[in-house]
Amino acid sequence: MTLIELAGYVPAIIFPAATLMQLWHLLKTKTSEGVPALTWLAFAVGNLSLYVYAEKYTELQSIIGQLATAALQIYVVYLIIKYRRSASKAAAAE
Repeated sequence: MTLIELAGYVPAIIFPAATLMQLWHLLKTKTSEGVPALTWLAFAVGNLSLYVYAEKYTELQSIIGQLATAALQIYVVYLIIKYRRSASKAAAAE
């Protein structure tokens, strides 16, 4: 494995790990207060675009670092929307 290939694993580890930390926080607190959905959606679109642009469709670094991360980021956006709707319904019921 070359140094360049090894360097490809750095974002493949860091980006999903950072997203998992946010995902864990959302699932633990059940609130999306202070978490911007638009930012996480932009991250997901950016990762998907980079995957297409890089044309490294079968490389593990690309699949984990971009596709898997984008999927996690889309799940973050889903949870943000879900928790905001729940909070709105709870506030309306009061």
